Amino acid sequence: MFNLKSPFKPTGDQPQAIDRLTKNLKKGVRHQVLLGVTGSGKTFTMASVIERVQRPVLIISHNKTLAAQLYQEFKEFFPNNAIHYFVSYYDYYQPEAYIPQTDTYIEKDAKINEEIDRLRHAATQDILTRRDVVLVASVSCIYNIGSPAAYQQVALEIKPHQAITRQDLISHLTSLQYQRNDIDFKPGTFRVRGNIIDIYLVTGREILRIEFSENKIEKISIAKASFNPQFKISNQQFKIYPAHFWVTPEDKLNIAIENIKLELERGVRELKKQKKLLEAQRLQQRTNYDLEMLKETGYCHGIENYSRHLEFRKPGEPPFVLLNYFPNDFLVIVDESHMTIPQLHAMPKQDRARKEALIEYGFRLPSALDNRPLTYKEFENKINQVLYVSATPASFEREKTGKKYIVEQLIRPTGLLEPLVTIKPTENQVGDLIKEIQKRIRQKQRTLVLTLTKRLAEALSDFLSEEDIKARWLHAEVKTLERPKILRDLRLGEYDVLVGINLLREGLDLPEVALVAILDADKEGFLRSETTLIQTMGRAARHIEGRVILYADETTRSMTKAIKEVDRRRKIQEDYNRKRGIVPKQITKDIREWPFMVREKEISIEFGKIQDKKLLEREMQEAAKNLDFERAAKIRDLILKLNSKSTMRRPSG
Repeated sequence: MFNLKSPFKPTGDQPQAIDRLTKNLKKGVRHQVLLGVTGSGKTFTMASVIERVQRPVLIISHNKTLAAQLYQEFKEFFPNNAIHYFVSYYDYYQPEAYIPQTDTYIEKDAKINEEIDRLRHAATQDILTRRDVVLVASVSCIYNIGSPAAYQQVALEIKPHQAITRQDLISHLTSLQYQRNDIDFKPGTFRVRGNIIDIYLVTGREILRIEFSENKIEKISIAKASFNPQFKISNQQFKIYPAHFWVTPEDKLNIAIENIKLELERGVRELKKQKKLLEAQRLQQRTNYDLEMLKETGYCHGIENYSRHLEFRKPGEPPFVLLNYFPNDFLVIVDESHMTIPQLHAMPKQDRARKEALIEYGFRLPSALDNRPLTYKEFENKINQVLYVSATPASFEREKTGKKYIVEQLIRPTGLLEPLVTIKPTENQVGDLIKEIQKRIRQKQRTLVLTLTKRLAEALSDFLSEEDIKARWLHAEVKTLERPKILRDLRLGEYDVLVGINLLREGLDLPEVALVAILDADKEGFLRSETTLIQTMGRAARHIEGRVILYADETTRSMTKAIKEVDRRRKIQEDYNRKRGIVPKQITKDIREWPFMVREKEISIEFGKIQDKKLLEREMQEAAKNLDFERAAKIRDLILKLNSKSTMRRPSG
């Protein structure tokens, strides 16, 4: 059961919002909007609704940084439930493409973040086995990840005293795409030592130790994954899921390979008919290579392009995505819906245009088109009930719900008002900005600056640093798991200023930010629209002295409408405060460790206070003896730090 833990009680207009949303969900209302201003406690309202309806929940966010923040908040609200983070697992991703105009083929190039891959597996496995799941995802949740039925079907069940040989278990693990690695033991691998097999589960959470006696499992032990695992004997039955999402049972794989061969024959024949001999040869060569890899290993580079055959789907049938792993009654919450919904609409169109060029020139079979994100219509067909959450819902959400099912939450429990807005000329805007930033630094406050381009964000950040201002840029090229750390460092005062484009707009909870400065605010367009300006101004609404400066030479229509809406909301809060004698209070929010940093800090936590170099050296040698070279290297680094400290303390002369 979901059990909400929070020091807060619903206040302001939260109680009526929670009641109305819950009542409508129980009535079966399919579409609702929660229109909540920045700082009104939308996340707490969502959590309260989840506790009342007691159903699995998928929360979709339009960017990874905001998804990470939501993940952390829901972990705190539901410490005893399964809260997960599911985003694209690429630190770097260059999709496969062909540019006919220049005859340029761009091979798929990607760097997978192994930590995020583990989190994705942990998320899907919990969805399949329990109901108290809140899964915070980016729009990657509409991309193909393989059939949940196949994912479960190929999973290996083991239990103590089970009749199975050591060699058969190794064979099963290999078919699940686990790799044998006796040296670099990490998630998705196993190691063999005599009659013992250690399996590092792909989720990265646990290690299983299987001990054999003759041709059966004598005992199974389990340990939490750490540098020094402590195993405990278990009598449970365990289910080992595949290390990759695309794993097909061997009997079905052979059929799929035959079907791919048939499509290849048709594809080559069609290209030759069009006198495309080079393209026909290319298609034959590339596909046959992939088929050979599939036959030998059950996997190949770009296996997702054959997903229609591996999953036995008909042409044009929607792919299996994360939504397929949920039970039928799950609830979808679309956070910052004014941004997320357009992304969900755009994804399939962009994907199709790229694939059509690859197919036309013989780089891929036509079935590659069916490895794609869901269309919006398919997405809607897979969801049950949906709650759109935004301070600025777009016309799409308003039309879906009608006025009857738009629930407003405009009161901040803290009494904080919308920030005051000032318009200043663009002439010498950087010089003026520096003066404004310095004022905030003297008061130990933080500043966000919004530019129009990545290049300008980086250049301005560098310029501010030269002026002795602790500044940092933040945009889409910063790695996914590094972004929350940068935001945490801003709150701690490691930086005084963050400069960005649109990552600093929606939802970020930074109560230390007192000033938001928007450069070139009169450049009408997506980045300076009414919705964007209202959202950006909201970043200063969590500080009692919140201010917004718009640098502009003219007042655009978007600026006028945004300022008018902010003034309307400010008046509603002022009236509420006056009637109840509320004095606005500054938000104070604990600065907590980003959950994914714990893994990096385990060694320093374990040995951080130990000053005995001999003891550390013994631990390092023990780790090396156990072939745990990563642990040994980290202990070595601690020893080197101790050596450098003792050198610094040594008196000269």
